[in-house]
Amino acid sequence: MLNNVVLIGRLTKDPELRYTPNNVAVATFNLAVNRRFKNNEVVHEADFINCVMWDKSAENLSNWIKKGNMIAITGRIQTRNYENQNGQRVYVTEVVAETFQNYDGPEPDLPF
Repeated sequence: MLNNVVLIGRLTKDPELRYTPNNVAVATFNLAVNRRFKNNEVVHEADFINCVMWDKSAENLSNWIKKGNMIAITGRIQTRNYENQNGQRVYVTEVVAETFQNYDGPEPDLPF
């Protein structure tokens, strides 16, 4: 079985760094990733993908990457669910990022 994700996109806001009660760093961020095809106005539409990163990588991401930076991430898709305060079941799909690379500067000319 394989669950592997590679994304290149821009951060929509600065990563949010928090620590668990056990002092483990966790950063959450949202990545805007252009779709392959343009819409009727000849503009790329984008998907906004929720991501999470843990431990030292989360601290590095928060220290070095800011809103608008283009980054590449590798990781895996994770689904989870929980019951909110109103007793409703909430389903979440997110990318658990393991590594990142900064592509600060002009958007690369990708082959697709």
